[in-house]
Amino acid sequence: MATRIVYQQELSELDEQVLYMGKALEKSIDATFEALQNMNADKAKDIMRDDDIIDTIERSIEKTCIELIAKQAPIATDLRKICSYMRMISDIERIADHCSDISEYIIMLSSEEKIAMPEGMQDMVEAMRAMAAQVIESFVKGDFDLAGRVIKGDDVVDAYFEKIKTGICIAMKNQPEKISAYVDYLMIIKYVERMADHCTNLAHWVQFIISGQLEL
Repeated sequence: MATRIVYQQELSELDEQVLYMGKALEKSIDATFEALQNMNADKAKDIMRDDDIIDTIERSIEKTCIELIAKQAPIATDLRKICSYMRMISDIERIADHCSDISEYIIMLSSEEKIAMPEGMQDMVEAMRAMAAQVIESFVKGDFDLAGRVIKGDDVVDAYFEKIKTGICIAMKNQPEKISAYVDYLMIIKYVERMADHCTNLAHWVQFIISGQLEL
């Protein structure tokens, strides 16, 4: 009985670790887009430096998952959850990497002639941020339907990407002297689009934990 109690405690602590990593990611996303809005190079450098924190959390969770599988031989729902966590933390880590990638472009943009943020970019960013917040909430609440809304939200972000990309290409033709800055913005919206893809992956894993049905 004591062994079972310890096992349940370890599972509970694993849940908390994954949630902590998700919350750390949410802070990084917020900081990244605040730096983008204000073109704050110093804040961007802080984000790049702090990326190691999420990497460390990922390694810790991965170690915990492997130890639980090796020592406790979980089955059914518990095994599904642990295996899902190992995939989820990879997506979380990739989103954090993209925060760092965007920060690099913020630093470059801050040293160039200032141009207005492409039309629709703020809306795209907000749509992706909403996906990140919702997928964390769906994980906390075990909310299958909310995870489904995250998955549908990816189409919204994709549509923004195509529209903004077209606008940037037109701007490049009209203002060739600012091509460098527009290329930087083009890279940023691609990273935002990829972040939304990873949020979608996370939502699928949340649904898998809840239902046992995986649709990636």
